[in-house]
Amino acid sequence: MTPYVTPHILHKHYAQSFDNEAVSKLIGRDLEYFSQAGFDMEKITLKRNAPIALLYEDAIRNEGAIISSTGALINFSGKKTGRSPKDKRIVYEDTSKDDIWWGSVNIKMDEHTFEINRERAIDYLNTRDNVYVFDGFAGWDTKYRIKVRVICARAYHALFMNNMLIRPTEEELANFGEPDFIIYNAGQFPANRFTKGMSSTTSVEINFKRMEMVILGTEYAGEMKKGVFSVMHYLQPVKFGQLSLHSSANVGIDKGDVTLFFGLSGTGKTTLSADPRRLLIGDDEHVWSDTGVFNIEGGCYAKTINLSATKEPEIYNAIRFGSILENVVYNPGSRAPDYDDVSITENTRCAYPIEFIPNAHIPCTVNRQPSNIIMLTCDAFGVLPPVSRLSPEQASYHFLAGYTSKTPGTEDGVLEPIPTFSTCYSAPFIVLPPGRYAEMLAERMDKHKVDCWLINTGWTGGRYGTGKRCPLAVTRRIVDAVHSGELRNAQYETFETFGLQIPTGIEGVPRELLNPALAWPDRAAFEREVRKLAGMFQKAFALYENDVDEKVRHAGPQL
Repeated sequence: MTPYVTPHILHKHYAQSFDNEAVSKLIGRDLEYFSQAGFDMEKITLKRNAPIALLYEDAIRNEGAIISSTGALINFSGKKTGRSPKDKRIVYEDTSKDDIWWGSVNIKMDEHTFEINRERAIDYLNTRDNVYVFDGFAGWDTKYRIKVRVICARAYHALFMNNMLIRPTEEELANFGEPDFIIYNAGQFPANRFTKGMSSTTSVEINFKRMEMVILGTEYAGEMKKGVFSVMHYLQPVKFGQLSLHSSANVGIDKGDVTLFFGLSGTGKTTLSADPRRLLIGDDEHVWSDTGVFNIEGGCYAKTINLSATKEPEIYNAIRFGSILENVVYNPGSRAPDYDDVSITENTRCAYPIEFIPNAHIPCTVNRQPSNIIMLTCDAFGVLPPVSRLSPEQASYHFLAGYTSKTPGTEDGVLEPIPTFSTCYSAPFIVLPPGRYAEMLAERMDKHKVDCWLINTGWTGGRYGTGKRCPLAVTRRIVDAVHSGELRNAQYETFETFGLQIPTGIEGVPRELLNPALAWPDRAAFEREVRKLAGMFQKAFALYENDVDEKVRHAGPQL
């Protein structure tokens, strides 16, 4: 007798039949919810919190995915390989309209249009044989977490959110109840361009009254991740009185000191927070609460361009069974990923559960206030020093200014670094007026006496195209000096125009790297770039200068 083999030989679809019975079993309120939402329960097969292996099988069978040589699933997001911020909408309704920061980031959508798009999404999902549901949590601190339900038509999307949300235990899933926020992802199906308010066939929209999100016309998985973040960016300050941040965070193994890393995609948040001498709380989204710091997510979404085992071993080794490689080119013979090939996009990514990082701090929450804040920027002009110590007023200024460069691939159509000012280091995801987050940050920094550092991971010795990017090894050494206390006790000089305090020496870092004026061979060209960037800062900050203290206004560059 061979009971574990025979059924598969005798019954061609044994596994699939079992899966349909075991995974799709919805009873009581769950079944009632999907019926009331408009799902045709007689036509579709709902797979709720399906096993990873099943999602692999469906993605390979139905979506053209393949298994990489390391066991990760390689899949593709189609035409859209980055976020579509110009197609993001928020519904203008009574419960939230007075809190939202309306404008080019949060574009208004009327409630009727939302209902049309929601129905279009559900109608599309009803045409699929398989519909995937994932129920999970956003926020590791149980006092402030929300329950999130994702409904989608691609196994790839279900596995992605299985990695990015906090995975419930069997008991938590059985008692999940009504979700606080629902995502309807019908990204394979286009929005109707003739619907009021639509600017393209892509639409990503959030309704805070209904606590729902609808995705049409883009299969890029990152839209779901950032949709959850936008909701937390709204709920944490408004409902819970806590500060949500676009940041990574880690904690020292020996001292237990917590560091927050601010920065947009491509500035090094994920890479620099994955430190073998520190425990990772999370790589992208956190809440600074009254009691400490907690991660919003259950996983990491790391860029894989030029990834190597030498430079980023923690991320490299996390790419195994259960992870998703997104839009990564591979060798068809060996199935080995080619992280240097950007022929699909420069925004190649991997999504993996945070426990795949060996030094992850599980659960991802610490009951201790931060000791250091590191504001990361990627300066395409090669002007800003690799590290500067910021006064409290400068910290507020640079947080509001949020200067960096959009790097290739992070958004649709970005082919080379573009200087940008992204307020609170999270403008694409910000929901409330920036001053609200900045005020909360300043209060917390003052109360807990937190040191703040501006670290430039961009270019040195020249602007983009002529200079070189600051070596990762140098940036890591600077971060180590922050954590050891070496930088707190260092000697400083003033970087003129910007008024920044820069260290005169850090062991292991060449002197000429610390001061950009010494790194540039052409001093006149350097001065021109300094004035140009300073002018950009002043122009960008004009949006906020009437809402901040005079000391903060004067903490920026002076021409």
